[in-house]
Amino acid sequence: MASLISCPHCGSRPKEEFTVKGAALSRPAPDASKDTWMDYVYLRDNPRGAYEEYWQHTSGCRRWLVVSRDTATHEISGSRDVALVYLAEAN
Repeated sequence: MASLISCPHCGSRPKEEFTVKGAALSRPAPDASKDTWMDYVYLRDNPRGAYEEYWQHTSGCRRWLVVSRDTATHEISGSRDVALVYLAEAN
């Protein structure tokens, strides 16, 4: 059975419709130091366990999602629209 990801807009879809784009990290302030930006752009932890990543539904609605995934088991525990994440952080 294929792995499914629950897209908030399209429902459960095969993971092959999505493209992983990287870790969902908080972006540094525009005036952050060069070292902070260097770490943000080039250095990544490689955690074992729960992790959040940016995924794009490239073969569907083309929306960006934050997908919660376990890096050890690859089990996906949830997903949410990136726009809603940023709105929640702004308030």
